[in-house]
Amino acid sequence: MDLFTITAILVFLSAVFGYINVRFLKMPNTIGLMFITIIFTLAVFALSYVDPTLLNAERYILSQIDFKTVLLDVMLSFLLFAGAMHTDFEQLRKHRWPILSFSTLGVITSTFLVGTFVYYILMMMGMNIPYIQCLLFGALISPTDPIAVLGILKQAGVPKKLETKIVGESLFNDGVGVVVFLTLFEIASPSEEAVSAWNVVELFGIEVLGGVVLGLLLGWVTYRLMRTIDDYDIEVIITLATVMTGTVIAHKLHVSAPLAMVVAGLLIGNDRLRESAMSENTIIYVDKFWELIDILLNTLLFVLLGMEILVLTYTPDYLIAGLIAIPVVLICRYISLLLPISFFKKKLEFVPRTDIIMTWGGLRGAISIALALGLTEAMNRDLFLLITYVVVVFSIMIQGLTVGRLVKKVAPSSN
Repeated sequence: MDLFTITAILVFLSAVFGYINVRFLKMPNTIGLMFITIIFTLAVFALSYVDPTLLNAERYILSQIDFKTVLLDVMLSFLLFAGAMHTDFEQLRKHRWPILSFSTLGVITSTFLVGTFVYYILMMMGMNIPYIQCLLFGALISPTDPIAVLGILKQAGVPKKLETKIVGESLFNDGVGVVVFLTLFEIASPSEEAVSAWNVVELFGIEVLGGVVLGLLLGWVTYRLMRTIDDYDIEVIITLATVMTGTVIAHKLHVSAPLAMVVAGLLIGNDRLRESAMSENTIIYVDKFWELIDILLNTLLFVLLGMEILVLTYTPDYLIAGLIAIPVVLICRYISLLLPISFFKKKLEFVPRTDIIMTWGGLRGAISIALALGLTEAMNRDLFLLITYVVVVFSIMIQGLTVGRLVKKVAPSSN
């Protein structure tokens, strides 16, 4: 089965599952697609006792797709650029300091809190897992997923000023989270050379600052090019080239491609700049093009995410650890938000119970799964992959479906 056939099957499944969701279930697309795919995969499991053909075909498709590479090296750049382009730049600028603190201090704090709690929990369960590996899990599960967040908050009725904080944080913290994960991964990997504190700072600094600088450069060049012409066809292609070329450059320079795409997308999507660079017609076509890219990739992504249930290793201890991890991750998320919210509460308007809403609305998604898949067998990949999947499914299915009701209950006057 070649790549085109596999892609055609995935698009077909996405279309069918999407139709079922819109026609009958009427859930937010990200939740509905993942739910239907999981049910479909479980049905294929059951059918395999009679005829394993479908199960073997699904496993073959998954074996031909490197989910980690497809998401982190391909899909993520497009999704983050599209999400950043449609984010309110002025609101983001107004709340830049709390967003920055959430996406840096918050992620790092949560990483160490989750890692420490999980280390002692697993030890009490009789699993002696090295502390650095638990920190790796903390790093991959701490960032909220902009792909899941953007898709669900649109339908959750979250107040605009709070939505800006949650979306802004999720756009930046996955880039920071990936860098934290890669830094810890470097430390955890067996090596003859010891990794010093300076090596860690250098790696983190180059990835983050390099990504931001590259994003600014890409955004500025794209803006200058689009300003000199008025042809929506070519201008759409220019934005596409920005994402694809920028991602290749980021990988070659070993800087953060996600952060570069977020910064470039915010710059190009800035109302002041886009109005001086694009005609009204071009703005419509550029926006519609990236909305379509966003919807298509999101649909494929959550179908793949549902199918990943096939690659998990199920044992009672692993499942129990995954269920225990759900409240642990939520508690650590809540604690990591307390300091930034308390510090900025008086300077900026925060809706009532921002801490509770941001804790429950900080969804985990495909990025966490992709990073967990990137662990090696020596890093207890099977254990942490199942724990991650349990947390992600709970996050999307339960938190995603109830965040709207939570907002109405704790902050009704803010809607």
